[in-house]
Amino acid sequence: MSSIIQLLPDHVANQIAAGEVVQRPASVVKELLENAVDAKATDIKLIIKDAGKSLVQVIDNGSGMSVTDARLCFERHATSKIRQAEDLFSLCTKGFRGEALASIAAIAHMEMKTKQDQDELGTHIIIEGSKFVSQEVAVLPKGTSFAVKNLFFNIPARRNFLKSDTVEFRHVMDEFQRVALAHPNIHFTFYHNGSEMYNLPAAGYRQRIVGIMSGKTNEKLVPVNEDTEIINVQGFVCKPEFAKKNRGEQFFFVNDRFIKSGYLHHAVMAAYDGLLKDGSQPSYFLFLQVPPNTIDINIHPTKTEIKFDDEQALYAILRASIKHSLGQFNVAPVLDFDRDANLDTPYHYKDLEAETPTIQVDGTFNPFTDDKTNQHYSKANSGSGSGSSYSSGSSFSSGSGSGSGSYSGYNKRVEPTATWESLYVGLDTGSPETIESSPFTFENEEVTSSLFNDNEIEQASQGTYQIHKKYIVSPIKSGMVIVDQQRAHQRILYEQFLLNMTVNQASSQQLLFPLNLFYSSDEMTLIEELKPSLETTGFVFEDAQTDHIVISGIPVNITESEVSLVIEQLLSDLQDGIPANSYSQNDTIAKSMAKSLAVKTGSYLTEKEQDNLVNGLFACKDPNISPFQKPTFITMRVEDIDKKFAL
Repeated sequence: MSSIIQLLPDHVANQIAAGEVVQRPASVVKELLENAVDAKATDIKLIIKDAGKSLVQVIDNGSGMSVTDARLCFERHATSKIRQAEDLFSLCTKGFRGEALASIAAIAHMEMKTKQDQDELGTHIIIEGSKFVSQEVAVLPKGTSFAVKNLFFNIPARRNFLKSDTVEFRHVMDEFQRVALAHPNIHFTFYHNGSEMYNLPAAGYRQRIVGIMSGKTNEKLVPVNEDTEIINVQGFVCKPEFAKKNRGEQFFFVNDRFIKSGYLHHAVMAAYDGLLKDGSQPSYFLFLQVPPNTIDINIHPTKTEIKFDDEQALYAILRASIKHSLGQFNVAPVLDFDRDANLDTPYHYKDLEAETPTIQVDGTFNPFTDDKTNQHYSKANSGSGSGSSYSSGSSFSSGSGSGSGSYSGYNKRVEPTATWESLYVGLDTGSPETIESSPFTFENEEVTSSLFNDNEIEQASQGTYQIHKKYIVSPIKSGMVIVDQQRAHQRILYEQFLLNMTVNQASSQQLLFPLNLFYSSDEMTLIEELKPSLETTGFVFEDAQTDHIVISGIPVNITESEVSLVIEQLLSDLQDGIPANSYSQNDTIAKSMAKSLAVKTGSYLTEKEQDNLVNGLFACKDPNISPFQKPTFITMRVEDIDKKFAL
């Protein structure tokens, strides 16, 4: 029998490896940016076209490569980062496997220009699908430039699986932000289709965060700083009042490498315990420095997962440091039962020096002179007697003896107040016979009554009831209907919004003071695309800047305080991409707005609100299910209830 096992050609092996390393244009951006950082570059430019599908170019001023290294870097497992297996436990660089450039070159048209500082000429190499097309000497500046064109040109199936340009651009933006946040000492520039998206000069952590997110981020940040023997924690967390619905602005960096860790995220959430609303997520930018030999990076192809030696200690330190920062900056309340808030020094008096108080003395004051008020109410007493007392009626009454006394200021005679005994004057306390002969009549016949009268029973049979502030029970002829109030309201609002966006002209209410809402740059890109659809629901946009929008009108069924919640929920639902066709886009917007505006479980509803909700549900075109394909009500027949009682 002939042998059937054979070695794969290099270009086939590279394409297989590319499936793990390069999943989308954002993967190319990540690998090239990290190589530029490892080359000790201080200025890095990222240029992309068509969300990276047509072009991804990274230009740096790093150390560059020699002629031999320039040719060798495209081979598999060729790297300058490590020499032996032990180096994996002391990594100080981003890359170490030596697969990225070989994988990218196998599935794209690649062009590289590189030159070292001490060389007079550089190297220009062109590769198409792992095949070297040309290698020439060229006059180049110091550094390296990689241009990746026509990604997945030889793998059509993978190219067809790419998402829309908007989604792919958002992934590219995420990778750029992660690398730029981890290295604030490097000047980053980002261009997309000829437009400058970011220009981030070298700065500190706070300035880099504000430069990437938005100008309003600065007032949200609370610094975190803790240095221990096993970990150094630096960075910022956001105040609880700025928590969001989604988990977009949450960044962990370990040794300047972005990672994802549900365990560490739980530590942050534990530090915010009791400070956040249900479903809210805090934003944080935390930079952790640990000894390289205590972590293992080589467990995932994307290197975003890390194993720690002592996770429990890191959990405790991270939670304690964040909790300390929130309490130190008076973000979280501090329980101190011995503290008297009245003794706190106000902020504007804290730095002032004490002054001797000035005392004014009235030298003409004589405590023994009669006051005018006392003179007005001077008493004129005459006669003799003893035991005179002042009564509340402003008159004197003599206890014994002869004589009289009165106030000179008050001569009015006050009638004596009637005593409690006067309440019973005229009441006949005679015998029972006398009472029976009185004109009053008493009901002496036996009274029989039921727990519910007929009118109440008839009225109650037409009413609705709320159970556990979650379900509404309404009686019908065959039994009863139990309605889920949240899902029913979602269905009602969904059909209303969809009708306004497709058929009717939505009405809008103008705001007396326009709303200024601030968002990050990628969120502003989403809002710009959603503006036409939002305007059909009743929103009126007065202005849109790079980091905020101005809203002057809102739909009639939305309150002013709910606007930010609606838009935030909408951005969270559309973070994976906006549907291409208009109907799917309107459907997604209507679902998102219905979800955020529907009455929540646990809300008390009056009887009128219950009736309106039930009537509105059964007036819908499809009252059986919510917009998210869940049942809105169930029906229980009398026969089913009878079976429950049958023994």
